[in-house]
Amino acid sequence: MDLSHFPGIGSLLHHVSGDDHRGEPSSGARSNASNTLGALLALEDILLDVVSGSKADLIDEIGQHVESVHGLGRGSVAPALNHRERISSTALGHGVAIPHARVAGLEHIQLMYVRLKFPLLFEAKDGAPVTDVLVLLVPKEAAQEHLDLLAQASKLLSDGRFRDRLHQCKEPLEVKQLFQSWPAVPA
Repeated sequence: MDLSHFPGIGSLLHHVSGDDHRGEPSSGARSNASNTLGALLALEDILLDVVSGSKADLIDEIGQHVESVHGLGRGSVAPALNHRERISSTALGHGVAIPHARVAGLEHIQLMYVRLKFPLLFEAKDGAPVTDVLVLLVPKEAAQEHLDLLAQASKLLSDGRFRDRLHQCKEPLEVKQLFQSWPAVPA
């Protein structure tokens, strides 16, 4: 799949790996993308109709959530995500952002989906505000896994049909099931 219609994906992948990935994800990222993401996405980490005043507020709220649900101090998560956003916005375009960071003290990969009730400006290259936020937190040493999951998430969220179905989900369980089953879900 050509990700060129998502103007932010090349720079996003470049900043994670140091390489220039402007086309397809690696072959490992192509297989079972949604199943891998669905397996990592816990129901308690699917937040729908979140109201946030700004990108900075949202990142702080993500840190608070990770602290309260998973016990990892927001002093680790929010600064790591903010640092990544200072390098370059994680907004891909088409209303999608994938804030991601390697986090010290994190023992396993954590994924979180946030659907915003009101769109936020996220400095996307296409200028579109963001409503769909997929947060990827990985242990410091998980460099290749970070890149592979980021490519999978980017590919999945670049699919307009997937995003349309995602917006139809009313409950966290529906979101998780969609991530687990896509593209096997009937059209």
